[in-house]
Amino acid sequence: MAEHRAQVEDLIAGYRRSREQLGAVQRRLAAVRETMTSDDGLVAVTVSSSGALLGLEIAEAAYRALRPAELAALIVRTTADATAKVTRVAGEVLAPVLPSDTDPDALLRGTADLSAAELAPPPAVEPEETFEDRTWMQSGSTRDAR
Repeated sequence: MAEHRAQVEDLIAGYRRSREQLGAVQRRLAAVRETMTSDDGLVAVTVSSSGALLGLEIAEAAYRALRPAELAALIVRTTADATAKVTRVAGEVLAPVLPSDTDPDALLRGTADLSAAELAPPPAVEPEETFEDRTWMQSGSTRDAR
């Protein structure tokens, strides 16, 4: 009986250590931020570890140098670059608590260990025609038209 109690206590202690480690990793992830400035210095973005846009700075010169569509594209590119960088940093934070064969970047992208075929959307299925919302008068039969 004492042996089982010791095993249970070891399991509980291991669980508590894991929870504490997970909490520490979660706090570190929440603190991860990346700020990226475009090559021309016109746009700076800050993103969170999840890739959420937290800050956007647009230099006054951007409005004179770029058309609206060009500025929008620059913001999107700079945000994508910052997100790629923050994903790598977040992956480094996560790596110590993941199984050794897990790709942290893939996990953060939401793809984990799924193959391209598993990630592809399922083929569209044509809905079957049902007649539950139609009456005999709406069926289109020539016999009904008399």
